[in-house]
Formats: sequence, structure tokens, C-alpha cells
Amino acid sequence: MGHLLGIAIRHKKRGEMQELASTHVTLSTGVADDFRGKPGNRQVTVLSMEDWQSACKEINQTLPWPTRRANLYIEGIDLHNTAGQYLYIDQLVLLITRETDPCKRMQEAHEGLFEALAKQWRGGVCCRVIQAGDITIGSRVALIDAL
Repeated sequence: MGHLLGIAIRHKKRGEMQELASTHVTLSTGVADDFRGKPGNRQVTVLSMEDWQSACKEINQTLPWPTRRANLYIEGIDLHNTAGQYLYIDQLVLLITRETDPCKRMQEAHEGLFEALAKQWRGGVCCRVIQAGDITIGSRVALIDAL
């Protein structure tokens, strides 16, 4: 069992990340008001604290998690090789569709970050919303093989 540590959105391409305390996530919009929330296999992105800390340790930096530009920041769940599994965050259900590949923006954020995130799914996962729900910082997170 894990926990939701952070929620972030951006309103436009290359826009600043805005952290939220709670939000609604739907099948049609993903995380409410997020630029990338349209339906598809990359509707919501999720990053684990443990993987983020490993990447930061590798580059010898302490960076805030929104630097990664993910929507949700969780702890206590290993996301490595989890495509096809489901993340439950309270009543919200997300299908993990694939690894989130780091983009060149990560190299712009800090030298070496792109390479550090490219290892062992450290960049997180992409998800599609299966069941809408309200989430808040502190919500419980579980990884399940099937619905």
C-alpha cells in the first residue's frame, strides 16, 4: 500500500507546473484542468518518490518532484514493469499503459537528469483513466493486477 504525495497540472504546453491539494480526475479530462488530460494512453502520468529520489541521487541533486512534470507523485509503489496493471487511488482507477519516457526538457532542467530517469522506469508511468474519482494528498494508493 502506498500514498499520494503530490498532484500537479499545467495549463499549456511547456507551462509551469501548478501543485494542488486535491482534484477531480475524469475519463474525458484526466486530471482536471491539465493540458494533457484528453483520453488516451498518456492521459495521466505518475511518478514514484523512490524512483525520483534515485534519479536525483544519481545526479547528486535535490530537485522538487514537479521538475519531472508528472501529474501524480506517489510513495510505496514500485512502478517498474507494471504496464497492464491498475493503480487505485481512493475511488480513482488508472490503467498503466506504458513507461513514461523522459523528454529533452529533463536535460534542460538539470544535466544528467534525462539519463538518470531513462533507467528502470524511473521516469514513471503513463495511465488511462478507467474510473473517475476525487483524490487528495494522503490518499491511499494500491497496485492491482486486474480489475
